[in-house]
Amino acid sequence: MLMLSIFDWLRRSRSGAELLAILKYSVTDSDLFPIEGKPGSPLSAFDRPCRRCWIYPCMTTENPDMSSDTSDCCRSCQAITDKAKTMGHTSRQAIIVWGFVTHIPEQLQAETKKGFYAEKVIGSYIHDENHFLLTIHRRELKTWLQELLIYEGTALKGLIQVFPTTGEGKRGTMGEILCRAVHQEARFPMNMLRVRFFSSPFQVFAPHTRDDKGLLTFEATEFLRLLEMAEIFRSLLKPDEQKALQQLIGLKDKREEQFYWGRFMGHLSQEAKDMLGAWKIRQWSAHQLKLLYELIEYASYKIS
Repeated sequence: MLMLSIFDWLRRSRSGAELLAILKYSVTDSDLFPIEGKPGSPLSAFDRPCRRCWIYPCMTTENPDMSSDTSDCCRSCQAITDKAKTMGHTSRQAIIVWGFVTHIPEQLQAETKKGFYAEKVIGSYIHDENHFLLTIHRRELKTWLQELLIYEGTALKGLIQVFPTTGEGKRGTMGEILCRAVHQEARFPMNMLRVRFFSSPFQVFAPHTRDDKGLLTFEATEFLRLLEMAEIFRSLLKPDEQKALQQLIGLKDKREEQFYWGRFMGHLSQEAKDMLGAWKIRQWSAHQLKLLYELIEYASYKIS
């Protein structure tokens, strides 16, 4: 009997940590995910299938002598949940990149990964000739996108969706978020490479709230430029200066803003003053400023 594929397991992820665990085991222990097998018994007063996947038999059904502590899960689900407990910190720093493109990047599909894909990818999965999934540290997003554009140039077209992982909760599982991202990809033609950026995973359920403000969909090179700006901003302004600037630009009284602006600029380095002046940041809209501060979380700090 045909059973669950790797993508089926990914769609059943309750959290980002579980998704990372599945990606890890799909490479290191693929036997955990058999493509054929016997389903568990129907739910009854005497027996039940795995409480997590509701497909495979519980471990104690196959081995009655096993401890009752693991009686509710099948072998695969037990391994996933155990591994997920060790990947919480990694998951909190990770982002998911779901790609729907004209072709899979050559470096990603190579049997022997090189460069970025060998050193900095947490997990990867190629679904078919047009779909792939990557998990990387959020501060590596610019490096990955930069390398992608260098190697692929204008030949690669399609849609890349970026969103953080999430823990277990009532608002939606990691698998549901991934499925919604897959559902939305059909709206975009394959005429250029676009990036959709979600600063929160649950924004995937209501993308129009960001799209209407110009915070969601970007041409790939434009999004890379925004990431580079965020990196410069984070490197030239200290955290307290970043916070002060955000509060200052948010002032409603223009005379008050003008007064405090002079005092604020007096505390900055010359490089920071030049940056803010060249960007004309005081003329930015609230949405532009919001996006910049969101992207700071994805920017590395560069020591000058």
